Amino acid sequence: MSSPEIASLSWGQMKVKGCSTTYKDCKVWPGGSRTWDWRETGTNHSPGVQPADLEEVVKKGVQTVVIGRGMSEALQVPSSTVDYLKKNGIEVVVLQTEKAVEEYNALAARGVKVGGVFHSTC
Repeated sequence: MSSPEIASLSWGQMKVKGCSTTYKDCKVWPGGSRTWDWRETGTNHSPGVQPADLEEVVKKGVQTVVIGRGMSEALQVPSSTVDYLKKNGIEVVVLQTEKAVEEYNALAARGVKVGGVFHSTC
């Protein structure tokens, strides 16, 4: 199963190819995507992305996770989150969201089992 292409990104809106939903923040993995609802894990810009935000994506058997920190990189990614991924044998890429989407799509196009979490505003 391949990772779906992120078809478009603009402030506050993301579209994933093959999905009719427009996301503000989203999670993607081989074969699927869904809204990334920060309320599920109590996530805020600081301290930022938590291992709990990534568990669902990790369970999909990804090789790489791309994290989009927002358009202005307001979303933090603590070292504990990076360590969590590395301990699970997963490569991690942390970038500003537009660059993160480009990297994610490039990896997906090469057939890498890539997942990601993307914040489309600040």
